[in-house]
Amino acid sequence: MISHLNIEAYITNLASPASPLLEALERETYQKMVLPQMISGHYQGRLLSLLAKIKQPKRILEIGTFTGYATLCLAEGLPKEGKIITIDKNDEFKALQNKYFEASDYRSQIVQLLGNARDIIPKLSETFDMVFLDADKRYYPQYLKMLIPKMSSGSLLIADNVLWYGKVLDENATDPETLAIREYNRLVSQHPRLECLILPVRDGLSVTRVI
Repeated sequence: MISHLNIEAYITNLASPASPLLEALERETYQKMVLPQMISGHYQGRLLSLLAKIKQPKRILEIGTFTGYATLCLAEGLPKEGKIITIDKNDEFKALQNKYFEASDYRSQIVQLLGNARDIIPKLSETFDMVFLDADKRYYPQYLKMLIPKMSSGSLLIADNVLWYGKVLDENATDPETLAIREYNRLVSQHPRLECLILPVRDGLSVTRVI
């Protein structure tokens, strides 16, 4: 019988290759990080890159940098005058981020902000063409309410982990992360300014277009 893992391996092998720099970053993340599975990884990274290349956003906002893998994937779609602002509250990741940002072609286009995203987002004056949300799941509904006013018509909002290991289907799950992700998914699906689709990529990737 063909398993889900067989299918995942098949489609990952057929995805366009990541750059040697991204491959090195993924290896080092797994060698040095306590929770290396937080990295977007090859397949999801290629999807983020492809969406960014299609969209050609002038301004990207990333909430949750980790080691910077997704940041570099998204930056592949930036035009020369484009910029990606990435927010993370963990200072201990910054040295590894900088190592690979400096080695990339996008160093001058990446702006790193350290702190609580719920404090930083309201202070940002830019309007964003693309947002990647991959931070503390408990605050997904709050992030959504903060982000919509900062996104113009046609902008893309991508959120990771929206299936939360299948717990969104568990009626007995009452942990704050599951409840918040369920609420986020509900809000996105019912919002009059949003059209959305959840892709069963890894732990669930919500792709939403602002109308």
